[in-house]
Amino acid sequence: MNNEKRVVALCGNPNVGKSTVFNALTGLKQHTGNWAGKTVELSYGKYEYNDAEYTVVDLPGTYSFSARSHEEKIARDFICSNKADVVVVVCDATSLERNLNIVFRTMELSDKVIVAVNLLDEAQKKHIDIDLDGISKMLRITVVGMSARSGKGIEELKCAVEKAINEDGEENQREKEQETLTVNEIYERAREICGKYVKQTDNRATNRQLKADRLLTNKYFGIPVMLAGLALILWITVSGANYPSQVLSSLLLGLEDEITSVFEFLHMPLWLTQMLTEGGYRVLAWVVSVMLPPMAIFFPLFTLLEDAGYLPRVAFNLDGCFKHCCACGKQALTMCMGFGCNAVGVVGCRIIDSKRERLIAIVTNCFMPCNGRFPTLIAIITMFFVGSAGGLLSSVLSSLMLVMIIVCGVLATFWVSKLLSKTLLKGIPSSFTLELPPYRRPQFGKVIVRSIFDRTLLVLSRAACVAFPAGIVLWIMANVNIGETTLFAYCTAFLDPFAKIIGLDGVILLAFILALPANEIVMPIIIMGYMASGTISQMPNLSQLHGLLVTNGWNMTTAICTMLFSLFHWPCSTTLLTVKKETGSLIWTLASAVIPTLLGIVVCAVVTLVFRIIA
Repeated sequence: MNNEKRVVALCGNPNVGKSTVFNALTGLKQHTGNWAGKTVELSYGKYEYNDAEYTVVDLPGTYSFSARSHEEKIARDFICSNKADVVVVVCDATSLERNLNIVFRTMELSDKVIVAVNLLDEAQKKHIDIDLDGISKMLRITVVGMSARSGKGIEELKCAVEKAINEDGEENQREKEQETLTVNEIYERAREICGKYVKQTDNRATNRQLKADRLLTNKYFGIPVMLAGLALILWITVSGANYPSQVLSSLLLGLEDEITSVFEFLHMPLWLTQMLTEGGYRVLAWVVSVMLPPMAIFFPLFTLLEDAGYLPRVAFNLDGCFKHCCACGKQALTMCMGFGCNAVGVVGCRIIDSKRERLIAIVTNCFMPCNGRFPTLIAIITMFFVGSAGGLLSSVLSSLMLVMIIVCGVLATFWVSKLLSKTLLKGIPSSFTLELPPYRRPQFGKVIVRSIFDRTLLVLSRAACVAFPAGIVLWIMANVNIGETTLFAYCTAFLDPFAKIIGLDGVILLAFILALPANEIVMPIIIMGYMASGTISQMPNLSQLHGLLVTNGWNMTTAICTMLFSLFHWPCSTTLLTVKKETGSLIWTLASAVIPTLLGIVVCAVVTLVFRIIA
């Protein structure tokens, strides 16, 4: 094999399938998010062709090389560094005229450029005919047609890359005057090329998309449709996760006796065996059984919306609200990511260029109830608000109430974002280009695989890493005495006076504190505290759990305040560690915990006071 280093750079506008081309070339499972600015760091991969090895660099999606944003600077700096032997500009066949802007700019920066016109299958569905040879002759560079999702054109692209690298560079040298093209000249040439070589014989497909956008981005119906879709996803998640959670819980907790037998065979001390099994393993089993089924349903559904091109419409609908808050409209996308996991939402804030607006998005992301808070919210809603309804009606009402809670979180996000932008993070909102990509039929197989491995298992592994040690700490607190009182009971008694002010009690507040590693264990800790047991336990059904809570002083005020505090309190430890990594600041990490907690304390205190006045 020829060991000479060959580097191929992929660039292009967002939403043109650039990452899909990268995956098809290298075989790597690069995430292909369908929104602007998804790729914000360089991704590398390799492929072999005719006994030679090629390194492929996936540059961030960008609309220009003006270096005004993080993505533009990364892409421009890499191309100008001459590290790439050839630059492949990926274009969308359905929006070629708009994409040619980046082609002309790339031709100014690099001597060897290839244009890969992707999504030809989408163009065919819209009856768009493209004369690739004509465009190639007019641009005086190689133009390759492809449909990367099905693998069509990949071999032709590899062949074109090999040919371009092996040439002496004369064929791709640009005329001197082309380096000084103005914006208007570029637009004029793009219009001329597409007018001559791109024809659309039937506009029905385009008209259907326009009709869909009139509904989904409508000033009056866009947000209600969005909320209805969210309610549907939550209903499917709530209804579909119950039985798998029960089965998984029985399976995992059933292994506890087997694990105990192994420890006994190894002659481990009884206290150590109990701490590891009744403490660490039992909490781990609870977190996995409660967290895995809803994530395995929610993430694929959410990814389907992403793959179909709906998420940019969500950002469009909420852009005005965030602009009013002096924040960035891209925050709508990171806010959506927080539904599954706030840590994922925090990482997603990288797509926001302004440091000020990125900090606002990071600090407020925990106002979105993550997957870990759903079990507590759903249990309380079912027991105290919709418990008397039937099976289907109960799940529908639970989903609607969850949507109401999420709306409260969204409103809190707006309010805190505006407060931060007027105080600690003063500034005006930056503008950004939001492209509404065409609606596409989701690739169900790839969506399921991607959502399970890239999201579900990743988030679950993070939670599992902190759940086991948290279970050990919990077991120690429940079994170590201070005098005749356990450390757990001592702490609940200490917290009880303050907790009463905000509508909770010492057990509930301590449960939230001890659940810092994983929000899923809030309710199990509450059960353990009320049952005065030394180990975490699970009630057989919600009816018995409701009786236990009422016996220990729960009423409607307690239920409401517990749900509000679940929505407004510090993020889990995984999210806080992610905030520290993304911001590099201990102060902003602390702010991400303190700000939502203070809001939760104030809201719960006001609700408690109101209920006491009207009681």
